[in-house]
Amino acid sequence: MRTRAFAQCAALAAMLAATLGAALAQPAAPQGAPAAAKPPAKTEIPALVAAVEESTLSSQMAGKIRHVTVGLGDQFKKGAHLIEFDCSEQRAQLDSAAAEFRAARETHLARMRLQALGAAGELDVKVAAAAAEKARSQVNFRESQLAYCRVDAPFAGNVARVRVKPAESVAAGQPLIDLVNTNALKAQMFVPAAWVTWLKIGTPLSISIKETGQV
Repeated sequence: MRTRAFAQCAALAAMLAATLGAALAQPAAPQGAPAAAKPPAKTEIPALVAAVEESTLSSQMAGKIRHVTVGLGDQFKKGAHLIEFDCSEQRAQLDSAAAEFRAARETHLARMRLQALGAAGELDVKVAAAAAEKARSQVNFRESQLAYCRVDAPFAGNVARVRVKPAESVAAGQPLIDLVNTNALKAQMFVPAAWVTWLKIGTPLSISIKETGQV
């Protein structure tokens, strides 16, 4: 499912209409004291609407892109598979490491049986055990590398930009995709310095999106 709301919000300059009612009226200034600044009945200033949560996901490995499962504007859930690498080489390396571990483990077990029969010493058993442990660590390392072959969404949201294409080779650390969470938005604006006398937390404001007419 595609949505255009987030793209419009990210690109537009929203017009902020601040409508202030009688509840925001300042109390009358004491006799002889300068009158406090009052909020305007209505005014408009430009504002930029942006997502509170956004992220650029980068590659954790060097490799070739196999599949990009989402496109610009697509919605996705947390944990969704976004990009997959061609990891046939990494899988072959994992299979090789697993085979070496099995062989080292069998050697260790054989040394233990020989020790029980008095045909192998303690040193032989320890050396075989160390070799098996080293082979196991290689399996763990290859498994961790294989986990980098898929890029998953860290949060639910929308795709703001796709930076790579299938069959493209990328380097480790290269940006792959930009994500935004459009469920929580913020408005950024510059207001006149005089507004600080009446603009407070909780002041009601309305934002009108010019492109869509939404308020």
